[in-house]
Amino acid sequence: MGAALSRLHLDDKARLLGGRDMWSLPALPAIGLRPLVMSDGPVGVRGVRWTAADPSVALPSPTALAAAWDPELARRAGHLLAREARRKGVHVLLAPTVNLHRSPLGGRHFECCSEDPYLTGAVGSGYVTGVQEGGVGSVVKHFVANDAETDRFTVDNRVAPRPLRELYLAPFETIVAAARPWGVMAAYNSVNGSTMTEHGLLQNGVLRGDWGFDGCVVSDWFAARDTAGAILGGLDIAMPGPRGVYGEPLAAAVRAGLVPEAAVDDAVRRVLTLAARTGVLD
Repeated sequence: MGAALSRLHLDDKARLLGGRDMWSLPALPAIGLRPLVMSDGPVGVRGVRWTAADPSVALPSPTALAAAWDPELARRAGHLLAREARRKGVHVLLAPTVNLHRSPLGGRHFECCSEDPYLTGAVGSGYVTGVQEGGVGSVVKHFVANDAETDRFTVDNRVAPRPLRELYLAPFETIVAAARPWGVMAAYNSVNGSTMTEHGLLQNGVLRGDWGFDGCVVSDWFAARDTAGAILGGLDIAMPGPRGVYGEPLAAAVRAGLVPEAAVDDAVRRVLTLAARTGVLD
């Protein structure tokens, strides 16, 4: 990674972190990097075409999967999804969703496992293991406390330390320890006053510092709002691109002295590691 990184100019590094389009990161032929394609899950691999000519296998919802109380079954589902991803040219699956069922009004509960953090962590670990055993990256989402759809872009969820650790963070902690996911998605919402894409305490302190997470942190789509806040808060990839808070704005922030280039380099190393794991870096 060090040799590849040393051959990149600041503009290339900033562009890599900002995405090429709605679903992919750009190629950098000078270092043997091909485009890295992401796709939504978790019950199938949507791909990037969205046409009847490119159908997807559809699995039962994660709620049904969790009702089996069988992490090995979730692992087998992950194997199937990895095969689907490779068939569609997808390198990273944006799944599983391991937020909790906290209200019957939660509009995306169908893609979550359960109300129980232990069960969610166990099933999520099986799912991630299966996907990544197939050579496809898994991005666990939505970190963290994104358990309702109402005002999810703007809500500030105030959570005391104990329930934050024992409920909302617990499934992510279990999955990081047991399955070593290659990615985690930062949510739209804020937690205790800080938007998650800029939440250094949770992304750098808890996720990377306490748990030893070595993968990429990817924003939910259009969630990143501030260039310096995001990169210093631990966000590696701001999707989609190319006209977001990374790319040209990130390079400009470095040149203006608002962001140390070392912070950009750290993020690029993690992205190149993801690329190597998924087979798009020679």
